Amino acid sequence: MRQFMTRLLAIVLVAVVGLAGCSNAGVSGKMTGDYKQDTLTVVEELRTAINVAPDDPEKGTAEVNARNIINDYFSYYRRDNAIDGLSSFATLRTALNGLAGHYSSYPNRPIPEKLKKRLEQEFKQVEAALKRGA
Repeated sequence: MRQFMTRLLAIVLVAVVGLAGCSNAGVSGKMTGDYKQDTLTVVEELRTAINVAPDDPEKGTAEVNARNIINDYFSYYRRDNAIDGLSSFATLRTALNGLAGHYSSYPNRPIPEKLKKRLEQEFKQVEAALKRGA
């Protein structure tokens, strides 16, 4: 009986790990596979993250969520050749690299106004490009 329970537990664990590995949603759970919707979700999530006040207790959580969504977005869309050539992807990639660079180089410092303005400008360009279909 013990041997049967051990084997059953092993099979269940393999199934759980296998199914969890098949998920495309990533760590953030926000990637759907629809490029336009995912891009708009990333833009909105990052707008929220960069506008959190430096003394807000939720700042750490917002930064972790922003890092997760940046990683998920890059890992999901970076290798897609059809999307890699779109201007919306190139512009958002520039914005994400800037924000990720700030988070890794200056983890305890607030985001400078100059970077916030540049990110907002790039987010608007991304939204405009998505409306054009580019």
